[in-house]
Amino acid sequence: MVLRCLCDAIFTIFADVALPPRTPCMKATLQYARDKFRLFNGLYFSSELPEPTFALSAARTYLGQFSCRRSRRWLLGWAVPSDFTIRLSVRYDLSERELQSVLLHEMIHFYIAYKGIRDTSAHGRVFRSMMDALNTRHGWSITISSRGRGLRPAAASQTRRRLVLALTTTDGRYWLSVVNPGYRAAIDRKARAAATVSSHVWIETDDSFFCDFPAVRSLRGRKVERETFLRVTGGRL
Repeated sequence: MVLRCLCDAIFTIFADVALPPRTPCMKATLQYARDKFRLFNGLYFSSELPEPTFALSAARTYLGQFSCRRSRRWLLGWAVPSDFTIRLSVRYDLSERELQSVLLHEMIHFYIAYKGIRDTSAHGRVFRSMMDALNTRHGWSITISSRGRGLRPAAASQTRRRLVLALTTTDGRYWLSVVNPGYRAAIDRKARAAATVSSHVWIETDDSFFCDFPAVRSLRGRKVERETFLRVTGGRL
């Protein structure tokens, strides 16, 4: 009886202090970049920007990069920008919102260069003013830095196999968690003993759905919709 009460208390932690809702990971594609560029160009830049060349890279040092050539017109005395390129790194796991913020960061650079606007530095007063306007008025989270420091490489996370615990609870909810393999036995015992657990199953998968799940050492996880649960488990349970 004491063991059952203890396990029920542990599972209450699983249900009430669950992992944060997941943010799906994605990598940029050239078509995705073009589509979002056209959308944002119309929404935020009055469709004034010509479509640049898009390129994907596996760069470690940046998430996005804008570049252009400047050819000087000697008779007129000014440099004219051309050959606009926006590069997006596919090295790191980003949410769609983060990826869109990176693209907007580079589009601000593009606008400043295309319009020939003088700024105090690469991320000077003009850049910051445009960035702050997009963040404040439209709810974006564009930042000055677009470096990949501290982010998880996408290739490593997407090819790694994970140990997943899928379970249902007596209140009709569905849960998924990635488990540290060294704690499988202990967590399995707790799941079997918990009165609030209807059923559970273990799965090994390399599904990128789990790319942002931490590997837990206790009985906790994320609540998911039934459709997601059935897809991940292949209809088991």
